Amino acid sequence: MIKRLSFLFLGLALATACSAGGNGNGAPAAEPAATTAAAPASKLTEGQEYIATSAPGRYAPKDKVEVVEVFSYGCIHCAHYEPYVEKLQKELPKGVTFHAVPAAFNDAWLPYAQAYYAAKKLNVSPEAHAALFKAIHTDHYPLATVEELGDWYHQHYAVDAAKFVAVAKSPEVRDQILADVKLFQGWGIDGTPTIVVNGKYRSNRITDFDQLNDVAKFLVNRELNGGK
Repeated sequence: MIKRLSFLFLGLALATACSAGGNGNGAPAAEPAATTAAAPASKLTEGQEYIATSAPGRYAPKDKVEVVEVFSYGCIHCAHYEPYVEKLQKELPKGVTFHAVPAAFNDAWLPYAQAYYAAKKLNVSPEAHAALFKAIHTDHYPLATVEELGDWYHQHYAVDAAKFVAVAKSPEVRDQILADVKLFQGWGIDGTPTIVVNGKYRSNRITDFDQLNDVAKFLVNRELNGGK
């Protein structure tokens, strides 16, 4: 069942998942430097640096303003953005919630989404998040399957590999990934990393990672002030 799950993601109509260049949601390939100057935070414009989602929907219940980072361990831009998003989380106002949500845009990325949720359910140290990016994109570990990822978590975080694989392939994780896909469709996500605030607005034409953080903070402040 889980083997065929990725075919349901084709509704996203993505040729590639990791966005590169200034005309997508994510940061350009030559991050963090930009070929053009980033717009000041005070001059961010709807339709340019951010846009309204086509079908608003929140990841978590409506109790606080939420910031969602749509990412994948398979995305090199997400790996480069990781220190920036860690900085963003520290700068968000008190009471604002943050969620990293894995995108399974293709067969290759599905195991990473499964692994992310398995690690959360097994209470693996949060430090494993950044460490996995490093393992894949800097150390070039061969981590392409759930089984290989389970072995990595076992070696580095003493997780039972068989249990990890079972959780990663469980119906509960499958259903969560499918729910995420529906959100991504409503948000109009076509690349990673993308920031979504309150399910209502998402980053759009971003020139560098600092500006991506500026967009997130700008939209958070807007939501805290009643959308003004």
